[in-house]
Amino acid sequence: MGFQTNATVVLVPGAWADGSSWGTVINGVAEAGLKVICAPIPLTTLTDDIATVRRVIGRIDGPVLLVAHAYAGAVIAGVDDNKVKGLVYITALAPDEGESTVEVFTREAPHPDAPKMAPDENGYVWMPHEAILKAFSPNASAHEQVRLEAIQRPINVACILEKASAPAWKKKPTWFLIAEEDHMILEKTQRFMAERMKATIRTAKADHIPSLTMPKPVIDIVLEAAASTLAG
Repeated sequence: MGFQTNATVVLVPGAWADGSSWGTVINGVAEAGLKVICAPIPLTTLTDDIATVRRVIGRIDGPVLLVAHAYAGAVIAGVDDNKVKGLVYITALAPDEGESTVEVFTREAPHPDAPKMAPDENGYVWMPHEAILKAFSPNASAHEQVRLEAIQRPINVACILEKASAPAWKKKPTWFLIAEEDHMILEKTQRFMAERMKATIRTAKADHIPSLTMPKPVIDIVLEAAASTLAG
């Protein structure tokens, strides 16, 4: 499958993660002939994060596929740019217009292993050590869990309290990978969002961070979406 000249996949990490969380996915997508960029969102407010992705897209000459993990689903839905040809959600959150990320995240009772988190004195939420092991990345190796904790990027509570604008998934083709063993965002919540979005749904028996712990289905759904939206 050939892709349009300068077709680019923009990977957007969620809370507590950075571009390294996409690891093998970056290489798998690049080897298929696509350009790849990770958008370094600041996790300060939803508006700031959306603006960052817009700036990244502004540097790209060609069509774009946006791929989000977790919280970043709210971010990519707020990007209104004609270069964006499709959206891919990797166990990601998808608030509707007027809905906050925390509202859709908490619509079901949490998994027993999900952490109880609160913002620090500066308004930032950090992932507790035990939550890295039990909820965020239980299927990761011990070495990977150490790295995830070391590089974690806290999210400001303002990000998840801000109401979403009209989401791009209402007018752009959308794909959703449901992680069936996610202890952070329940499978039931993921399926509710994916069906509400009318997304093309794929599933994997993965934890909350399949880009690291089960990259193949992530690569597969990204390339499926790219074949549909960025084909040359």
